[in-house]
Amino acid sequence: MTEFERRRFLQTLAAGTAAQAAGPAWAQSTTSTAVVYLSRSGNTRVFAEALARRHGAALHEIRPRDPWPADYEEMVDWATTWRESGDLLPLAARPDLSAHDTVFLCTPVWGGALPAPMRSALEGQDLDGVSILPLLTHGGYGPGDTLETLRALTPGARFADPFVIECDQERRQMRQLDAWLETVRDRT
Repeated sequence: MTEFERRRFLQTLAAGTAAQAAGPAWAQSTTSTAVVYLSRSGNTRVFAEALARRHGAALHEIRPRDPWPADYEEMVDWATTWRESGDLLPLAARPDLSAHDTVFLCTPVWGGALPAPMRSALEGQDLDGVSILPLLTHGGYGPGDTLETLRALTPGARFADPFVIECDQERRQMRQLDAWLETVRDRT
């Protein structure tokens, strides 16, 4: 994706209207479209909600059955444990995606991999012939092996080129906050 195409895509998402950009042919169709997303920090949610508005698509949030840790460092440990175990994570709900012709898969990349909740949501889904449009957000390390995992979990699906974007990195932001707090500690 060129810088111009990326900018155009982001403008279209922000506007939430078809008038801003004609978009590719799949965006103009009347097929059944779903947007499936996982978002802890809210970065991926912004994109998913914009896509759902733009395309009149069903919006499905993937959440674990049991809440994940609120603390960022505890969350990293939790995500690492689930990733390394390879086990399926119990989910609050698991949408049936086989009823859709087009599915936007919007997911963060955690530790260079597809997060356990999204992996669990896709495991065993019959997406043969479904068009998958992946949107991946990351904190600076790129997509890792996320696309390979998505393809392995959805054999028979047709994949568009992914939209991959770096978003704010929570760890970096927390370190900046801690550094600032050190400078003002004597003033509080």
